[in-house]
Amino acid sequence: MERPRLAMVIAGAIALACVAFVVVLFLVKILWAWTIPDLFPGAVEQGLVADSISWLTAVKIAIFAAILSGFSRTTHRA
Repeated sequence: MERPRLAMVIAGAIALACVAFVVVLFLVKILWAWTIPDLFPGAVEQGLVADSISWLTAVKIAIFAAILSGFSRTTHRA
């Protein structure tokens, strides 16, 4: 592959990864706000559980979920 084409492929892959990252964070935020108040209405009313989360908290939850899914893949490998 020639250098300019390789650079374009790498740049495209990085851009795609960034877009996927933002979409995952958006989904985490939306799913939290949609499900948690329905699952734990009393805890949300009392302030024990947040009804919405910040972008930083969404990043932390996404990282935690990725780590858990990585562990589950390694332990169930045949």
